[in-house]
Amino acid sequence: MPQLDRRQFCAGAASTVAAAVLAGEARAAKQPASERLRVGCIGVAGRAGFLLRAFAAHPEVELVAVADVDQRHFPEAIEAVRQITGKKPQTHGDFRAIIDDSSIDAVAIGTPDHWHAIPTILACLAGKDVYVEKPDGHNMLEGQRMVEAMRKEKRIVQLGTQSRSAPHFHEAVEYVRSGKLGRVLAAKAWEATQQGSIGHPPDSDPPEGVDYDMWLGPAPKRPFNVRRFHGNWRWFFDYGTGDIGNDGVHRLDYALWAMSAASEAQGDGPLYMPEKISAVGGKWYFDDMQQWPDTLQASYEFAGQGDRPGKVLTYEMRLWNGYGMEGEGEGAAVYGDQGYLVMSNGRWRVFNRDREVVAQGQGGDAGSEHIDNFIQCVKSRQRPTADLETVGHRASVLCHAANVAWRVGRQLTLDAQSETFVGDAEANALRTREEYRKPWTLPEV
Repeated sequence: MPQLDRRQFCAGAASTVAAAVLAGEARAAKQPASERLRVGCIGVAGRAGFLLRAFAAHPEVELVAVADVDQRHFPEAIEAVRQITGKKPQTHGDFRAIIDDSSIDAVAIGTPDHWHAIPTILACLAGKDVYVEKPDGHNMLEGQRMVEAMRKEKRIVQLGTQSRSAPHFHEAVEYVRSGKLGRVLAAKAWEATQQGSIGHPPDSDPPEGVDYDMWLGPAPKRPFNVRRFHGNWRWFFDYGTGDIGNDGVHRLDYALWAMSAASEAQGDGPLYMPEKISAVGGKWYFDDMQQWPDTLQASYEFAGQGDRPGKVLTYEMRLWNGYGMEGEGEGAAVYGDQGYLVMSNGRWRVFNRDREVVAQGQGGDAGSEHIDNFIQCVKSRQRPTADLETVGHRASVLCHAANVAWRVGRQLTLDAQSETFVGDAEANALRTREEYRKPWTLPEV
């Protein structure tokens, strides 16, 4: 079994505690079945296990079905739902059974990155609303297609960047919006928490009960390997987006959120997509099977307009030490000429020019609040806090574009309208897969 790092352990513990609290609330406050949203969950273990429990516990949800390619996970998932709701959900090995069920209102997707886009698009086309984990796809084209499906069918799609539903992040952004930091031209996001090697285990047969061909889906056919499977798939080009897409998407999202608020406050207008993207680094520390870099520095330049200056956002990733930056192992900072603000999952602090703390606040994980926001927006048809079209896709593009820049080894110019790289065929080829393995082609919208 692969060892869990500190973040994975804490996240698992937090999920267990949250599930227990939610379960107690759910038993006391469930609405009549006729007034609840009928939800199906695609994926039931890992992060998907948290989604399963949180949706099941929500008083306005009836969790009626789950799907997973690994049948070994069904007993625990069924029992978790039974303990929370008193009922057992239907189980499916193929997620399309949930998509095809006209009685289901919404779908929660907690799969690996390479299985985010196709179920989301199919669910939208089937008239269902979607909660999908981050990033919004395995590559840039997938994210675009997801947005097109959402827009065409007028669906509610929430990306799993739960920071958007955390009150302390809203407090921090409002402080930036006040203008008290002065002129803001730069922000930074980072990951500097120590992780471990995944080694070089040999290929083997898939475990009994695993539909490995279905797990591969649109990805190329390869032999089964325990490190290219549960927990470690994110480190491989075929399935994941590296740690920038795994954790960096959160830090980049709230860094840009705050910097855009500062830009608006000082009259420079909101920020959406960068114009110039570059990324340097490599897989330099770990001698193992990982393909994505363990050391990365990315830079995003947002063009100025007229006499309005540009802005720069940087991202730094070091997976081989735990020293942190600005007092945080992972976080973001917004820099003004009168002070700067540092944000993390648990707090925010403002420092003046003498590096004295002049304002601060605390918070915590908002996974349950994020799900509640999605459910309320499904009912009201208002955009959720991490609306895919206006929030989630933007954050995901930052991750995908940096990965492309790293792979081609040069600065890229992004056309924000088409989301293509200007005059660079090699980079544009990496906006999607070389080939989608049939029958799992990317659906047309």
